[in-house]
Order: sequence, then structure tokens, then C-alpha cells
Amino acid sequence: MNDQLHHNAPTVRPLTDADIPVAVDTLGRAFADYPFTRHVIAADGHEARLRRFQELCLTRVAVPYGRVWVAGDGLAVAAWTVPGQDPSPAFAEIGPLLRELTGDRQSAFDTAEQDIQPYRPQEPVWFLSTVGVAPHAQGRGLGRAVLLPGIEEAERTGYPAFLETSSEDNVRFYERLGFTVTADIPSSDGGPRTWCMRRDPG
Repeated sequence: MNDQLHHNAPTVRPLTDADIPVAVDTLGRAFADYPFTRHVIAADGHEARLRRFQELCLTRVAVPYGRVWVAGDGLAVAAWTVPGQDPSPAFAEIGPLLRELTGDRQSAFDTAEQDIQPYRPQEPVWFLSTVGVAPHAQGRGLGRAVLLPGIEEAERTGYPAFLETSSEDNVRFYERLGFTVTADIPSSDGGPRTWCMRRDPG
């Protein structure tokens, strides 16, 4: 009976180099219609820009400076930056590339960063840099499954977990995982609003 229950649970494991192409594909598809990235990344060649954006954040920030898990062999991905690893050198390096990828939406990208920055934690946290589930694999529990290792590790090591989302449906999903809204930020240039959410240990 117990084996039967586990048989249906998605297999979650740390990302390997071999997973990266599938993981980037998953993130590209998952964010195809996401309000925030639609607002801050140019519509011209949007899909290619978005995939490159996700690839840079995944391979240059989350892999070397954080922890990344996949579920369903890469159909779900969750990437975190973690306490004790300072990703600022990577952000300094890829920042100009990311801004370039935003194309004619560069000022929207900069405005969004300025809007959200004051609400980001100053203390060490597990920061969810990106999470996505391939559209055809949604509704199978993969999103929850791929997030749990990071949430549990943050809890175990006594750190808060933090994330930002621009989808009200996501807010409810994260609340079920124990996160609470710490800021509800309207965009100062007519873009989508952003919710900051945090989950404290204990």
C-alpha cells in the first residue's frame, strides 16, 4: 500500500548539467504568458529573449551560487540562491546582458527593479530565483514537489524563504506552502503588480 502511494509521487532530484537544456525549455514555456516578463522583456523575439534570460539566471547565478532541483525529469524546475553564497559578482557580470535582452522594455525592467528593491530582505534568505512547470505537465503536483526541497532546507537551516510573484493565482498557491505576503507592490509605470512573500522557519 505504501509503495503504491510513493509510486505516484514525482521524483525530485538536484539539477545536473545534462538537465539544463530541458530545464531552460521548461522555464521558457512556463513563462511564455507571464505578466511580469511580458512587461519587462521586448515583444520582438520575446520567446528567444525569455529563454536566454532564464538560461543566464539558471546557469550563471543559481547553479554556481545556489541550489536547483528538477522534478519529472526537468518538466518542473525550482532555482534558489542561498545564504552564505554571494551571487553579486554573477549579477554584475550578467546584469548588462539581461538589460540588453529586455530590448525596448529596458526602462520597464529598471522601473520594476526600483519598485521592488526596497521590499527585498536585507538579511540572508533562501531566495526563489525562478520556478516553472511545463504547461502540459501542470496540475500533477510537480510545482509543489520541486519547491519542497528548498523550503525544507531553509526550514532545517533556520533561514526564511522569500519569493516574488506577479500572479494572484500563484499567491494562493504559495500561501498553501506556508508563505505570507509581505508586500503588495503596484507598478509605477502601469505594469503588473508584484507580491513579495516570505516563509519564516519554525
